[in-house]
Amino acid sequence: MKKTLTSLTVALLALFGAQAAMAQAAAPARAEVKKEAADANKAGATSKGEAGAKEAPAAKSDKPRAEVKKDAAAATKAGTTGKGEAAAKEAPAAKSDKPRAEVKKEAAAANKAGATSKGEAEAPKK
Repeated sequence: MKKTLTSLTVALLALFGAQAAMAQAAAPARAEVKKEAADANKAGATSKGEAGAKEAPAAKSDKPRAEVKKDAAAATKAGTTGKGEAAAKEAPAAKSDKPRAEVKKEAAAANKAGATSKGEAEAPKK
């Protein structure tokens, strides 16, 4: 039993020892890896931060800064620019031209006729 256990241990050590030696021989040297990384950075083939791919550079304006500032000031004065996070002014809600009593009367008639829906279901078709 002791002889079998010893020979099994030797066989396992030889097997795993050979695998470790082969793995070390196949790995490139640190200097090679650093050179490859430097070349990839120079070529722009690596991503930075959370970006996945290299993005196109921002378009350059052909207007001078003073002209852009003048245009922006004129647009702000005219009220065509958004403020804060709003992109543009929203249209005001449409006003009804019917009096409240008439709208309530129409709603009550529609409810009585079963033409309105309850909850999120569609109205029944009759």
